[in-house]
Amino acid sequence: MTDRALYIAMTGASAMLRGQATVANNLANADSVGFQATLDATTAVPVAGAGLPSRVAVEARTLGVDARMGAIHQTGNPLDVAMHQERWLAVQDNAGGTAYTRAGDLTVNANGLLTTSRGQLVLGADGAPLSIPPNQSIGIGADGTISIVPQGQPPSTLTEAGRLQVIAAKTTDLERGDDGLMRPRTGFVPQPATGASLTAGTLEDSNVKPADALVSMIELSRKFEMQVQLLQRADENARASSSLVSSR
Repeated sequence: MTDRALYIAMTGASAMLRGQATVANNLANADSVGFQATLDATTAVPVAGAGLPSRVAVEARTLGVDARMGAIHQTGNPLDVAMHQERWLAVQDNAGGTAYTRAGDLTVNANGLLTTSRGQLVLGADGAPLSIPPNQSIGIGADGTISIVPQGQPPSTLTEAGRLQVIAAKTTDLERGDDGLMRPRTGFVPQPATGASLTAGTLEDSNVKPADALVSMIELSRKFEMQVQLLQRADENARASSSLVSSR
């Protein structure tokens, strides 16, 4: 019985530590544009294997990402875009592949390429990084079309400079990688979004609620302490039992 209690308490403590790490990451991104909180939970899982039908482990599982939208606020910056519900902006990841984000705080780098604030290249509808020619004004339409007035030209020379690649996907169809970007789950093929997909001049705040996250962190800390106490008591009981056997 002692080893069973030790095993359950040990896996429970490990799960609580993982939960704390998730909540800490959520808190760290409470001010990140377009960030959606990671959802974790714990479950009891029987340990597989011959001779171990009575062993149960506590396992931490990532349920996915909180699909609720964050608050939208006006910025007046023409390169800021807030994605509509179930709409994702395509960017190039560090490996040169395609990933998706809701972070719409865009900028044009020194090479004239459109990037996110984290430096990821924003992809156009053709799948290539978007290059923005020198201009005296720029605007992004609700469907992702980028329009500019070329440098030194009158306002009447409004020209299309490209179009953002935006996909339509439920949050449950995607999974978050270690780099914070979203990618399709196995079997899901992203489809291009149609119609209005974003609002320019605005940004979506993180949907993390710091107060709720802090409460969760306190609860997880208390549960972790409880598991550690169970480990200590199981060890004390084992020592007491050994003493009784030795005294006989």
